[in-house]
Amino acid sequence: MLILQQLISGLMIGGIYVMVAVAFTLTIGMLNFLNFTIPALFMLSGMVAWGLTTVGVHWALALLGGVATATFASLIVERFTYRYMRVRYGDATEHALPLVSSLGFLIIFEHLVLVILGSDPQRFPTPFTSADFHIGKLIIGIPQLVSLVLALVIVWGLSIMLKRTRVGRALRSIAENPDAATLMGVSVNYIVPIVFVITGLMAGIAGMLFTLNYADINAYMGDNVAAKAIAGMVIGGLGNIWGAIAGGLIVGLTEVMAIHFFGADIVKIPIWGLLLLILLVRPSGLFGHTAIGKGKF
Repeated sequence: MLILQQLISGLMIGGIYVMVAVAFTLTIGMLNFLNFTIPALFMLSGMVAWGLTTVGVHWALALLGGVATATFASLIVERFTYRYMRVRYGDATEHALPLVSSLGFLIIFEHLVLVILGSDPQRFPTPFTSADFHIGKLIIGIPQLVSLVLALVIVWGLSIMLKRTRVGRALRSIAENPDAATLMGVSVNYIVPIVFVITGLMAGIAGMLFTLNYADINAYMGDNVAAKAIAGMVIGGLGNIWGAIAGGLIVGLTEVMAIHFFGADIVKIPIWGLLLLILLVRPSGLFGHTAIGKGKF
C-alpha cells in the first residue's frame, strides 16, 4: 500500500514534468532549437503570481497574470533569438547564437525577479493545501490529480491541433523543411511565433500548477524542474510529444521511488543513471527518431 501511494505521488509530480518536457519538445522538434528560457518562463509564472497577490490581486487572477507574463516573455525571446538570426542569416538553426542568447534571457529574467521580488523563498496563498480524498489508506490530493489530468488533456489537445488543423499542418511543414514550407506558401515569420506562444503557455501553465499545488516558490524553482523535464524529454525521445509524456511520468515515478527507498540526497543519481542507460541501449530514446523534425508530430 505504501508503494502504491508513492506511485500515485510520482504520477502527480510527473504531470508537471510532462508539461515542461513538451514545451522543450516543441522548440527542439520543430525548430531544432533548445530553448533555455523555458525554466525562466516556468519561474516567472509562479513568482509574478505571488508578486500580484502581495498587492491585493485575487490568487486566481494572479495565476492567470503569471501565465500571461510567461507567454509574453516567450514572444520577446522569439523576437530577439530565433527571428533575429533568421532575418540576418537566413537559417536560425545553423548558428549557436540563438541557444546562447536564450541562455542570456534565462539569466536576465531570473535576476530581474531577484531584483524586483527578492531572493527569499516565498509561500503562495493557495486555498487547496488540505484538499484530498481517501481510497482506503491511499491519499490522493485533488489539486495534484486535477493538475495531472489537465496536463494530459492539454497535451492531447495540442497533439490534435498539430494533426488536424491548418496551423498544425503549417507547423509540421516547418519541422520537416522550413525552406520548402516557405516555397509552398507557409509564412514562417507568422507561424514560428505560434510555437513560442504555445511554449510560453505550456511552461506558464506548468508553473501555475506547481505553484498552486506545492506553494513553495523562489527565483530558481524552474532550474530543478527543467533539468528533470529535459531528462524526461530525452528518455522519451527528442521531438516526440508522446515520448515527452512517457518520459516526464517515468522521471516523476523514478524521483519519488528513489526518495522513498534511498532519501532525497541521491535523487539525481537514479534519474540521470536511467537516462544514460536508455541512451546506451536506445540512443534515440523510447519513442524517438533518428532525425530532428522528421515525422514526429
